[in-house]
Amino acid sequence: MSQFRFQALRGLRQTQSRLSQRAAWVCRGCQSYRAAGTRWSSSSSSPTPAAEKPYYITTPIFYVNAAPHIGHLYTIVLSDVLKRWQQLNGKTAFLCTGTDEHGMKIQRAALKEGLPPKEFCDANSLKFKELAAAANVSYDFFIRTTDEEHKHAVEQFWLHLKNTPPENLGLYKGTHEGWYCVSDECFYAEDEVQSTVVPQTGRKIMASIESGNEVEWIKEETWFFQLSKYKDRLLRFYDENPDWIKPQHRMNEVRNWVENHLEDLSITRPVSRLSWGIKDPEDSSNTIYVWVDALINYVTKAGFSTQWQLDSKDKGIWPADLQVIGKDIIRFHAVYWPAMLMAVGLPLPKRLLCHNHWTMSNRKMSKSLGNVVNPFFAVERWDVDPLRYFLMRNGSLVKDMGYSNEIIMAVYEKELQANMGNLFSRISRVKSGKWSTLGAVQWAQKGFEVAQIENHVDGSVYMSLEAPLETTSPAFGKLMDDLNLSGAIREVVQLLSQTNRFISDTEPWRLAKDKSDESQMLLNWVIYKSADALRIAGILLQPIMPSKSAELLDRLGVKPERRTFEFAQKGADLEFGTPPEAKPTERRQHWESLFPPVPGMGEASQDTVLEFPDDAHANAKN
Repeated sequence: MSQFRFQALRGLRQTQSRLSQRAAWVCRGCQSYRAAGTRWSSSSSSPTPAAEKPYYITTPIFYVNAAPHIGHLYTIVLSDVLKRWQQLNGKTAFLCTGTDEHGMKIQRAALKEGLPPKEFCDANSLKFKELAAAANVSYDFFIRTTDEEHKHAVEQFWLHLKNTPPENLGLYKGTHEGWYCVSDECFYAEDEVQSTVVPQTGRKIMASIESGNEVEWIKEETWFFQLSKYKDRLLRFYDENPDWIKPQHRMNEVRNWVENHLEDLSITRPVSRLSWGIKDPEDSSNTIYVWVDALINYVTKAGFSTQWQLDSKDKGIWPADLQVIGKDIIRFHAVYWPAMLMAVGLPLPKRLLCHNHWTMSNRKMSKSLGNVVNPFFAVERWDVDPLRYFLMRNGSLVKDMGYSNEIIMAVYEKELQANMGNLFSRISRVKSGKWSTLGAVQWAQKGFEVAQIENHVDGSVYMSLEAPLETTSPAFGKLMDDLNLSGAIREVVQLLSQTNRFISDTEPWRLAKDKSDESQMLLNWVIYKSADALRIAGILLQPIMPSKSAELLDRLGVKPERRTFEFAQKGADLEFGTPPEAKPTERRQHWESLFPPVPGMGEASQDTVLEFPDDAHANAKN
């Protein structure tokens, strides 16, 4: 399967040696460990009752061998949106992200730059923190695998993995040889490599058939994790949890790989070849495999080794409720990671969300093509919320996604400016005080003569918004819970489109000229229903566009405490609205609108970045 870079040892020679008998082992710190009371402090959430575990969501940790790209931005924003969705429903939620800083790629990149590895990592990790800030990502934990806290967690996890599983389920020492790819951080079998020529230099090399990256023959002593012995347990877990991976076809791929390709896993590298990593605490001549190190980050920030141990009854926020990953790293998270957790007796993550990749003009983004999107430039061009909206709207779990400024501009103009922004202007920015949202809500407080409106000659027109107001929020919530963000956004877009049509059909500007009681009631009915639709849309879009939604709700006069999902229902709030605008003395400027024009669209339309080290982008961990 092309989606998997096989670390499997099929076709590779390995020899197993029996380990000498060990004395009973006790992890360092276990005897003196005392479970401390945990205090949760998730952003913008109130404490959760003790009976309910806080919602814990993770991103993959990003490899610091290259600058952040649009794929990193998409992953971290997607995770942030899903965290905020939980908070919108009143739950305490935590988001963990960070950087992966060990491995051969880092060691070589730092050497090439003439920097100590830690200094190299410090500078590049900061870029990912800056990206999270630029994208308004409300993470709670930012982990670096060079953190001392993480080092201790990895050492403790490793010792458990090495010493506590039942016989034939833990580690054994052997010899491993095969084709190793530094860029991909994994071994390839004989039938997965081929001889090729580097176009730029004419140099003949052996390379991975799938990734195209150079491989080298390696022979070394190593510790193996007996992954093959977990085949039945993994398959049984998949059977019992058929929806564990979203989308379903990724689960089918994982099952097929486990059924047909599962082999024991080499999980150490000799220090003589790889010194930049966490050492085996019992044997400093071995460095722990970078993926084992990296995967443990998820339990590090959940409190493992600092707040709880493997035998603790209360494991804090673990297991993760959702782990967001890219399609290129699904095997590590859906096969290696659950087997490792089974080996030490920890519960598995509740769900994996696997997304596809972004392309430019239907071509894979790469340094050589010069089409790698710089996310900082993109945020600067589009502003953070419109870009977040586009990424969530066009994101896909089924196929790779196309990125271009032309597509973003079309979405911005049609759905944000013409649909949402125009609707707000039509009902709220009215000259001469013909109507106001506050006045319309006050009519609603007193009560409308609904029967009279239904029996009006145009009653069907005036009642046409009732069904969308009823159904949008439940449909949105169901789609969000099913991790279908694009579908959820479409529900809101449809509500706003129907509301704009409702205004055009009912013509409130005509009703405003008629001072009869019936016309004034109909006028306020139209404005109230339209404002209610906009209020509901603003509440629902908060996880996706936090700042713009807040601005919209502020302009509608919606109180901060009335912006949770329970208020995103028809007629759920009768305490919002703003008075008529004072008569303007000057013409309104375009940049004062909710979604102002985007400057510079006549300029070159590719926000690209070229400052990647050799082979960095295509194989950066995502």
